[in-house]
Amino acid sequence: MDGGIPMWAISRRPASAEPQALDLYDIAYLVGGRQWVIQTVLIALQERDAITLRRSRIRTTAGETAEHPVERALIELCPRLKPVDQVVTALLRGPELDEIRHRLAARGLLTRLRGRPTRTGRRRVEAAVREGALPAYVFYGPLVVPEPARRKAVSAAIPIPTGDPAYWDRNLLLAYDPVYPDHESFYEAHAWGDDHGGHHGGSHGGDHGGGHGGDHGGGHHSCGGGGGGSGD
Repeated sequence: MDGGIPMWAISRRPASAEPQALDLYDIAYLVGGRQWVIQTVLIALQERDAITLRRSRIRTTAGETAEHPVERALIELCPRLKPVDQVVTALLRGPELDEIRHRLAARGLLTRLRGRPTRTGRRRVEAAVREGALPAYVFYGPLVVPEPARRKAVSAAIPIPTGDPAYWDRNLLLAYDPVYPDHESFYEAHAWGDDHGGHHGGSHGGDHGGGHGGDHGGGHHSCGGGGGGSGD
């Protein structure tokens, strides 16, 4: 939370603004699809101490509630200690992620058939990176989570192996990030995380052709988060 405003809503703009606002989980879907959204919600709820995630078990903190449908679904799935793989599977198959995909496709940000970001969708990610309003884990995953136990727990809960068809290569996102002047500065800042070979595969298949230009403004991220995800 930030001054009483849910973190997932921090990037929302006034209803009159164009283009339509995207929240944290919309951007996460554009970065890496369903698995990346789940990875993002696990980190977000950990940061709020809304869940306990240790080894292969997960449970919700007593009395915890959430406004965003994805967060609410996760919280309702594990009121008691539960195997994390069961919770992840249920989320992957749940209507909440379908709704995000359908909404993004309706706005022309995902292709309808394969669910991959369109050029407009890619530009919205570029803009979000540059604006810096969202936590860095939305873009870079567990790598930028400083607490070792939490970083490892998320990585184990929803592994996204190198070589999976990532929507965005971490190095490509860094090219738009004003926080890091070069790639080395990123790895130095997050030396506790993966080594250089550990970043997520950067294959841009499907409709990933086209330029990644953008004329969006800059900003700074709060700490936390990793890079490409697997597609739908």
